[in-house]
Formats: sequence, structure tokens, C-alpha cells
Amino acid sequence: MWMDTKTEVGEAGRSHASVSQRVLNGLLLCTGDMMHLDDYMQGKLFVLQLAVWGLRGVTRVILANNPLSGALILAALYWASPWQALLGTLGVLTSTLTAIMIGQYSAEVSGGHHGFNGMLLSLLMGAYSSAGDWYCWLLLPVCVGSATCVFLYSGLSSVFDRWDLPVAVFPFNIIIVLYLLCTGPDNPYFPHHRVSPPGTLEPNGTKIVLVEVTHGILLGVGQIFACEAPGPSLLILGAVLLYSPLLGVHALLGSAAGTLAGLSMAVRHDCLYSGLSGFNGALGCMAVGGLCFTFSWRTHLLAVANAFLSAYVDIALGNLLGSVGLPACSWAATLTVTLMLLLTGSLAAYRIPTGQVMAPEHNLRCRSQWEAGNSTGRESTDA
Repeated sequence: MWMDTKTEVGEAGRSHASVSQRVLNGLLLCTGDMMHLDDYMQGKLFVLQLAVWGLRGVTRVILANNPLSGALILAALYWASPWQALLGTLGVLTSTLTAIMIGQYSAEVSGGHHGFNGMLLSLLMGAYSSAGDWYCWLLLPVCVGSATCVFLYSGLSSVFDRWDLPVAVFPFNIIIVLYLLCTGPDNPYFPHHRVSPPGTLEPNGTKIVLVEVTHGILLGVGQIFACEAPGPSLLILGAVLLYSPLLGVHALLGSAAGTLAGLSMAVRHDCLYSGLSGFNGALGCMAVGGLCFTFSWRTHLLAVANAFLSAYVDIALGNLLGSVGLPACSWAATLTVTLMLLLTGSLAAYRIPTGQVMAPEHNLRCRSQWEAGNSTGRESTDA
């Protein structure tokens, strides 16, 4: 009787363990790049494939590549502002469909490489528009600009590929500046807000609210999508953590570094409190801290340094472009990350080729396996 009971308890324990293992395996399938989903989508309806490609494009904005993360980000944007989210959805679909129609490489289309610039451009057009929400005339430049991003991306690729550099968001940064220069703040059809330099002096400039500054660190992650609401920003951070916990930690760390840089330069309080001081630092830290470089203590320190560099360059460009009423957008992170990818010396050994960049945990695991294989090979040779 005692043996039967012991056997039943053992079987129940093994059954519980197997269920927990299956749940864990199911959760792991939802993390990382979810490449198995691409195999599953082969032969499915074009609308379903387009949805997955578009969601990958959404996450490319924040350097991730996970359709479920893209769905969470879209939900966060619709939560914060349905109009802004609609513009972003239209932008990513327009740029993706344009890439399909002009015959861009299928791997780039399915990976969302042609969607994220269109989405960012659409979001920023809506954020800087002074015509208010649901101004339907704005849909015209959104569609035209998103389609133009594809042509610019394709043209820049032929140049950047020579140095194995990503095109990143150069198309977005170029087109949004051209759009704002063409329209002007007083345009009768497409007016936009005039941007003030972040270093503009204000009364009581040395008095800050610590809680608001801490709050701004979280908002720095949301500001990558031009979102400054705390709840949606937290959901966006959750989407990054779903893709890669390592990337999520670097996002917060980079935003904190950018906010600290803003404090040291006494930028306007609204830049600190709204997260505008932190988002370039977050992007710069994420790109170096495990995404484009294999994670190690050296690349981690480099990521933190790049976060500060991105933040200071953003302040400088903000003061320069703000003098003519233009935003600095994400020029700072884009330029500094490109510079880091051109580094030589021992750090270059950690550089991951552009076409092989995946989730930081995957990159780290692949490097560990490669080093283990080399070590085994050397031992067998010595023997």
C-alpha cells in the first residue's frame, strides 16, 4: 500500500514537472525572434503574412524583431492615442506594401526592414502636427512619406552594405526634417509645432522634482514611439522584455544615462520629465549592449558610454536644429551607433555582422558555442 502511494506521488510529480516544462517551452517560443513563425506562415493567406511582417516592422523601431512584441506595442499606442496609432499602422503598412510592389528582397520585407521607417515617420508627423487629432489631410503626407522611405532605404543600402552597416533610421530622420522644412509652422494645410531648443533657459531652472525625473526614465522608452503616457510606456517596455530581457535592461539603463546627461546640461524640465532626454540614450545603449555586439563586460561599458554620447549629441543637435524650429529626432543615436560599428581593435571582435543580428541572448549563446568549439578543437590538436 505504501509503495503504491509512493509510486502515485512520483508519477504526479513527474506529470506536474512535464506540464511546467511544456508551459515554459511554450513561453520561450514567444520570446526572441520567433523564426519558427515564419516557417508556419509559409503558404498562409497574404493578409496574415502581411500582418506578421507589419508587426515585425513595428518592433524594429525599438530594435526588436518579435510579432507578439509588435502587437503589444500597437496596443500601447492605441491605448495612448488611437489617432497616433492609426497613423503608425498606416505608415508601416504603406511602406511594407510599397517594398513588395517595387520588388525589394523578400527576406527584408518579411523581416520588417521596410516597415519601421514608415511607422516612425507617420508617428512623428502626427506628433508634430498642430492641426489636432483626426485631421484627415495628414493621411496624404503620411502615405507619400512612408512610401518614400522605402526608396531611400533601398538607395542607402547599396552604400552602407560596403561597410556592413545597417541603414537603420536614416530614411526617417532625413524625410521628417525635409517634411517639416517644406511645410513650416504656419502652413495652411499641414501646420506643425515649432520646436524649442532643449537648452532654453527657464525660471527656477535648478529646481527639479526627483519623482518626475525618475518617471521620465520610463517615459524615455515610450518616447521612442513618440509616446509620453506612463501606462503605454510601461507596456512598450514589457514588449521589449518579452523579446529580450537583456535589451529591456539596457533600454532603461540608457534612458537613465540620457536623463542624467540632460540634468548635467540643465536642459528644460519638460525634456527631463517627458522622457525626451532619455530616448536617444536608450536607443544607443540597446544597439551596442548585446544587439550589434555580443554582450560582455567590455561591450556593456561601451553601451553605457554610447548612451551618454548619444544623449550629449542629442542636446547639441537639439540646440542647433531647435534654433530654426526643428527637432533633433533620433539623429544622435543613429550617428553614434554607426560610429561604434566602425570601431577597430579588440572591440571589433565582438561586432556581429549586420545580417546575423538576432536577440542578444541568441547572439551570446552562439558566441559561447563557437568559443567552446574552438577550445575543444585546440585541445584535440594539442593531444
